[in-house]
Amino acid sequence: MATKTDAVLQEAVWQTEGTGLAVKRVVLVVAGILALAIAAKIKVPMWPVPITMGTFAVLTIGAAYGPRLGLATIMGYMIIGALGFDVFASSSTEANGLTYMMGGTGGYLVGYVLATVALGMAARRGWDRSIGLMALAMLIGNALIYVPGLLWLGHLYTWEQPILQWGLTPFLIGDAIKLALAALLVPGLWKLLGSARA
Repeated sequence: MATKTDAVLQEAVWQTEGTGLAVKRVVLVVAGILALAIAAKIKVPMWPVPITMGTFAVLTIGAAYGPRLGLATIMGYMIIGALGFDVFASSSTEANGLTYMMGGTGGYLVGYVLATVALGMAARRGWDRSIGLMALAMLIGNALIYVPGLLWLGHLYTWEQPILQWGLTPFLIGDAIKLALAALLVPGLWKLLGSARA
């Protein structure tokens, strides 16, 4: 069991051990996968492109779950997507599975895994108790999503194409909004619990 000074949110909300801990972890992984799948399909009207809530869910689950449980959750999500289930933002019954994952979105999905672990590690160090540090962690998480995403786009379509205009700049406004929301949410939940670090 994590100590008070290194606990992540899910450990503080639902403290248990033994068989109860195993059940808790399974429930949280399933709930996290469902949350990721639902959030991926939510599109909020915004200029210049709609905001999808997938990255918000990825970053928040990473911070709330910690690196290990967060990794188990995001990998479960990826496996379900690879099996052909329609769980990604732009997947469909016609475009899904490994073929979809190896397309233009593939690098971003790798980034989801990296960002989840990074946010979990940041939360382990207490960054999730401070709005400022949480915002910095979210910024790092976003960078970890975009770097492999853009590199993969460049690999697929060559760097002679406007890769940044395709895969980065249209999403920056929406990502800034999601970053701010997520940076407020997790520290806010800690304050509600009355368990913020000194």
